[in-house]
Amino acid sequence: MTKWIQREAVYLWYYLDIQFRQIAPYWVLGIVLGSAVSVFGKRYIHGAFARIGQKRMGWLGVIPASLLGIASPLCMYGTIPIAASFSEQGIKDDYLAAFMMSSILLNPQLIFYSTALGQTAVIIRCVSCFFCGCVAGWLIRLFYCKKGVSFFNFTGFHEGEGRDTDPNMFIRFLKNIGRNIKATGPMFLLGILLTALYQIHVPADFVSNLFGKNNGFGVLMAATIGVPLYMCGGGTIPLLQEWLWEGMSMGSAAAFMITGPATKITNLGAMKIVLGWKRFLLYFLYVILFSWITGMVVNLIC
Repeated sequence: MTKWIQREAVYLWYYLDIQFRQIAPYWVLGIVLGSAVSVFGKRYIHGAFARIGQKRMGWLGVIPASLLGIASPLCMYGTIPIAASFSEQGIKDDYLAAFMMSSILLNPQLIFYSTALGQTAVIIRCVSCFFCGCVAGWLIRLFYCKKGVSFFNFTGFHEGEGRDTDPNMFIRFLKNIGRNIKATGPMFLLGILLTALYQIHVPADFVSNLFGKNNGFGVLMAATIGVPLYMCGGGTIPLLQEWLWEGMSMGSAAAFMITGPATKITNLGAMKIVLGWKRFLLYFLYVILFSWITGMVVNLIC
């Protein structure tokens, strides 16, 4: 028994060391650059979205709204009060839907962190999240905006005072980095631990058989497991990296990268508050369907 524990400890330390060396630089880069966007660029990003909402761009306005949602560094509970403020300014629900949907799926920090998965994965993630936001906005415009009925209920939500308030911008930047480390560090370490345990105990052909290329069931499975398995970007990047190395199709990875953040428990809770049960179920079905279609298309192209 003692020898088995020693052997397991050696294996675990070996794989933990490998994972940390491979992933940590991307995590650090994501935190630093993400904090820079949050401290120095957030005001300009939200100001640009407000200006877009005040213009009469029609269907095309959804496109920059989705792009700005990706650029926004806020989490969903931070985005909702901002969206409520935009709604009070008269910005339409289709623009808000595009902004919020893409903001749920991606942010600057996660983009930089996802570079650990390779250039192709980063491009697919950015493009798919952008289109997910656009399609959400166009669907709201098609089925709700003309009825004069608001899709969202922002009652009780107001934009609060931000935490980046230190008059010294450099100190403000350092504090933001500290908060990001505190928020993502535990999940980052947990993801590395789970990946190391996976490498030790799971057969190498398990992922290729389950999530292999051109396998519609595999894409659906990846979309489905993204619901309970996704912790945060910091926790899933190591697992995704290992799965891709072992044969996971890029389409399955794309499906997972959409359903994961969109159905993370905290994001689901936030969306339930502003949507209500009926529209919340529509949101959930939309995420699953869009992720599955995206995965199938990606597998056909890649």
